[in-house]
Amino acid sequence: MITLEGISKSFKVAKRSAGLRQAAKALFVREHTVVDALRDISFTIGEGEIVGYIGPNGAGKSTTIKVMSGIMVPDRGTCSVMGYTPWQERKAYVGNIGVVFGQRSQLWWDVPVIDSFELLRDIYAIPRGLYAANLSLLTETLELGGLLHTPVRQLSLGQRMRCEIAASLLHGPKILFLDEPTIGLDAVSKIAVRQFIKTINKEKGVTVILTTHDMSDIEALADRILMIGKGTLLYDGNLAELRGRFGTHRTVTVDYHPNSSPLEIPGASLLSWSPERAVLSVDTERVLMAQVISRLSEQVELVDVAIETKPVDELIVELYKEHRV
Repeated sequence: MITLEGISKSFKVAKRSAGLRQAAKALFVREHTVVDALRDISFTIGEGEIVGYIGPNGAGKSTTIKVMSGIMVPDRGTCSVMGYTPWQERKAYVGNIGVVFGQRSQLWWDVPVIDSFELLRDIYAIPRGLYAANLSLLTETLELGGLLHTPVRQLSLGQRMRCEIAASLLHGPKILFLDEPTIGLDAVSKIAVRQFIKTINKEKGVTVILTTHDMSDIEALADRILMIGKGTLLYDGNLAELRGRFGTHRTVTVDYHPNSSPLEIPGASLLSWSPERAVLSVDTERVLMAQVISRLSEQVELVDVAIETKPVDELIVELYKEHRV
């Protein structure tokens, strides 16, 4: 569905020191630095995948999305999406993709949402029957019924984002690029957007490429993770593989009947202790969790045991550290 090979992109950024003299000098002599936004990026994405594309600010995520959507031309490399070269065949290509940039709008600010939708119908030359069917489906699944006749400027952020996603799907694209689609949304709106993305992926087979800083989005949606840092692809795999590399430690919280002696479990380190509760860190590469529970039950009368894995955010930080991002 999507193939990138050796994609590179750099930008010239103006540079000058502070002060009036330097400002005057800059009028005649411009100094620039070259920033490598993408360095030899290569990957493939299959039909029907949901891929999380993650990385720190300035890593190159949005630049990659702009290359894949045909907005930006790379300096080097090739990109093929559904057989199209995005920046060379834009007119034929754009009818097959939907794009949502969380901090930019494709809706007209002062007119009702439905007017923007109808203008998009004309721009994409969507047959009236297909438009009506898609509008009905999107209105129902994204709960837009009460919003269609409201001017965009009067919508909350969550309401506007639901309308933005609907606008990007009116023409029935096969690929959806989502750049920070849940930025600034409340918990209810996030869950609604995530559920909708799952639905269109499962029922319509839409391929989804999602960039986000919200790791709960990644956990809820992505089958696969691509991680970029300083313009270079650092990781391509799933969450299970990532947990296998950096998530071998478990935090075990144990509640028990009053006990006067601190617990001693080989292979586990005691993080905190009281006569009724202990918190341990366990490296599952050194000792099996079943052995830890067995030894705990030998020392105290257990009331409750809770086992927590490392949050995905911490796993990502570990991966960043490994590559010194």
